[in-house]
Amino acid sequence: MKLRRLGALGIIALFAAAACTPGATPGTTPGTTPGTTPGTTPAVTPGDTPGTTPGAFGEIVIGAGDPIVIGTALAITGDVATLGLDSQYGAEIAGDEKNAEGGVLGHQVTWVHEDAGCGQAETGQTAAQSLVTNEDLVAVIGTSCSRTAVPAMPVLAQRGITMISSSNTSPTLTDPNHAEYAGEFYLRTAHNDLVQGAAMAAYACEQGWTTAATIHDGSTYADNLRQVFEREFTAQCQGEIVSQQAIAVGDTNFAGILAPIADAAPDLVYMPIFHPEGTLIAQQAADLAGLENTQLASADGMLGSPDVVEQGGAAVDGMIFSGPACAGDQYENEFLPAYREKSGEQAPISVFHCHAYDAANMIFEAIEKVAVQGEDGSLRIDRQALRDALFATSGFQGLTGSLTCDEFGDCADPNITISRIEGGQYVVFWP
Repeated sequence: MKLRRLGALGIIALFAAAACTPGATPGTTPGTTPGTTPGTTPAVTPGDTPGTTPGAFGEIVIGAGDPIVIGTALAITGDVATLGLDSQYGAEIAGDEKNAEGGVLGHQVTWVHEDAGCGQAETGQTAAQSLVTNEDLVAVIGTSCSRTAVPAMPVLAQRGITMISSSNTSPTLTDPNHAEYAGEFYLRTAHNDLVQGAAMAAYACEQGWTTAATIHDGSTYADNLRQVFEREFTAQCQGEIVSQQAIAVGDTNFAGILAPIADAAPDLVYMPIFHPEGTLIAQQAADLAGLENTQLASADGMLGSPDVVEQGGAAVDGMIFSGPACAGDQYENEFLPAYREKSGEQAPISVFHCHAYDAANMIFEAIEKVAVQGEDGSLRIDRQALRDALFATSGFQGLTGSLTCDEFGDCADPNITISRIEGGQYVVFWP
């Protein structure tokens, strides 16, 4: 197998088609090259000239009998490993099913897994750099955390490699007028947090809550989600945000942020952050005067994690979480048994396995649409054509619903629910 370059390669055209503020280039800040993270310079192969013609990013040639290589860039080690491994299992199950049917156009699917982490944005770039060294790479499923997608995408996009995320939810990633816009080779099957933040606010309104505090960890995901919640809570409930606090990943002592929250005694504390920080906050808040009647809430970054339940103990019992849900007979009767067999777990360890399953199947379907088959059984897959086919996805029937991608990469059919930890189990109870 080899990567055949056709024509010119460049990155100037990557974001030219997206809507943007007059005079601005989508996804950039002043003084940056389109498609790059501010302060970085993309590596361009010497002699390449930026081009916009079809095939500018080349094609992958897959020999007869050779596999189709799909990469993942997920958080598969460390404190949030359950988030990434959950998606990895979902993607692999889709591949297993396809291989059992004879593969994609007769070619088996194989995987290259890289750990993109979650705590530091730079790990996303490192994972992407490792993946692109494989010239057989067709597409990528990742990243787990929104903050790691921002530096990963320029590395992939300049080579015309499309990435679909199963769990990035930050609104900025698909906002072409924001510096954190992930670009024209990025899509997601995960929901946009404009939906999730509004759902938690709607639930708060139903409960008659009028005061809330928020906590974020400085990540793209947490900061954007708490902002959406704050905006919707004040608009929908005429509520008041009585305290806004920030932590750093790795912090363990939260007395300094919990004291002003306890003084305000809000109805709700919404902290869309991750384990272990969120779990530690719940433990330290459990016996704090002023918070006896305060509801602790988080989001899909913690939802479903067995580590939260095991390490949080009684302190997290009754804690609530916003997040997505899977549904349908196929999920219950086919997917879940396959998940248990692959993972060795009795229940899913996070909530984005269905989104990764759908992302993988979207890639397989797009390959089948654009690949050119040789008489000898070989395949040629044009990178630009594959990207275009994925963005043209419409009415795709997946485990998460009917998926249709818009021009900026949002594909989800969002179904946001709220769950509560009851007796060590996550139980969906709203709506």
